[in-house]
Amino acid sequence: MELIHVDGKGNYTVAERVQRAMASSRQRLTSFVDVSAPVHWNTSQYIAEYLIGNPPQRAEALIDTGSDLIWTQCSTCSLKGSCVMQGLPYYNASKSDSFHPVPCNDTLCLANRAHSCRQDGSCAFGAFYGVGDARGSIGTEVFAFEHGSVTLTFGCVDTLQFTPGSLDGSSGLIGLGRGPLSLVSQIGASKFSYCHTPYLRSNVTPGARSHLFVGASASLSGGSPVMSMSFVQGPKKYPFYYVPLIGISVGQTRLSIPPMMFALKPNGTGGGVFVDSGNPTSVLVDGAYRPLREELRRQLHGSLLPPPAGSGIDLCVAVAQEKAVPSMVFHFSGGADMVLPPENYWVPLDDSISCMVMHKSSSVSIIGNFQLQNMHLLYDLTKEELSFQTADCSSL
Repeated sequence: MELIHVDGKGNYTVAERVQRAMASSRQRLTSFVDVSAPVHWNTSQYIAEYLIGNPPQRAEALIDTGSDLIWTQCSTCSLKGSCVMQGLPYYNASKSDSFHPVPCNDTLCLANRAHSCRQDGSCAFGAFYGVGDARGSIGTEVFAFEHGSVTLTFGCVDTLQFTPGSLDGSSGLIGLGRGPLSLVSQIGASKFSYCHTPYLRSNVTPGARSHLFVGASASLSGGSPVMSMSFVQGPKKYPFYYVPLIGISVGQTRLSIPPMMFALKPNGTGGGVFVDSGNPTSVLVDGAYRPLREELRRQLHGSLLPPPAGSGIDLCVAVAQEKAVPSMVFHFSGGADMVLPPENYWVPLDDSISCMVMHKSSSVSIIGNFQLQNMHLLYDLTKEELSFQTADCSSL
């Protein structure tokens, strides 16, 4: 599937895009911390276009490795006045010959913890997120992507109570997480990969396409070295892909962060580090973020400028001094090192000031999609392994 960044369709300045990304990350983080639900999702950054039904109807979905349910807003919600605005017409199941309701005793109905039976015996569902609730019916339908089509079980949403702007104008969500309702699980794919084009730099073509590959087409290309690590086994109630982060370097300096700072807490009570394609920017637990911030302050001493008021940003320099910003390295167990060039965690807001786009968390660390720009990631679910390499994502 081809993906486009959600802000590619809006006339936003770079500063506005950064502020939207930072605010989105903070909102999403509250859902991980405060909400107990089968999936946790707030807002994402990359949209896939697809067709649904027979005859086909156009739809768009946010792509998210941090959840599993696939759903789209349906025309029945417009009758109730309970839809969120989207850029395309709502999917109309009554106009599709290939839509079928799922009975409430079906395995995939039962897989959604918040399910119930309707009077006609069909499956109803609820999904609860940091920005509101989605409710509707579970059905099966034909989904056609850029390459390939497949019949999937999905949520046909008739009641959506979300904070305005949370869907970014898309029709719904495609989950890629570990749960049985995700796209990956439903088609039995043993691997998938994606590569996100940069979305803030002025030298990137607006609306540049990224790519998602699921199944046999998912692989890494030649060229740059490939690094690999084993996933960390996380709590089964979450669909996340946890990774074994053990340390961080800034330039040539390894930060004094105990590896246990990134470990999962006992009995699945929080902590850990996971990769999340739906989180705009990375967040680090306070015990890791503070050493990072202080080391950058030390290395950039004399170049720092006050951040814009109310931006939620900690560190800034003059654009002319951006070349002084060092690379950052995420160190994973097994020897995998992910090198983040300055442009993957630092961005000019305008012609005069450039700032770091990472922030702190109280409970969990997340590697977001801004830090993974021009990084090709391969999730091998048979080997339980994540591999990655630097790439020009727009050329894949």
